[in-house]
Amino acid sequence: MQTTMKNLGVIRLAAMVLTGTCLFSLPAKADVAEAAATFKAKCAACHGADGKGKESMKTPDFTSAGVQNKSDADLSTIITNGKGKMPAYKSLTPDQVKDMIAFIRSLKK
Repeated sequence: MQTTMKNLGVIRLAAMVLTGTCLFSLPAKADVAEAAATFKAKCAACHGADGKGKESMKTPDFTSAGVQNKSDADLSTIITNGKGKMPAYKSLTPDQVKDMIAFIRSLKK
């Protein structure tokens, strides 16, 4: 069999698929259940179990358009670096932050 550029491409693609390095893999699905547990442990005391905030603490309602319309980048920055009285959660991995954002998005009214 004569090796051509086309054959090399097919061989390369097959090798990528077999080794799990395919460029066409789907993004990992957010672990919203894990984020819900993290929310309960780290966030619910101030933001409420339902994410609607606490008037006495003046925490935002995560179900509101004001929060839901924030970009993922904005939410990620707030979660990671904190804002106002909210502490920074730098111990969360980037994937945990993405999962938390997915959880916050699931709280829509």
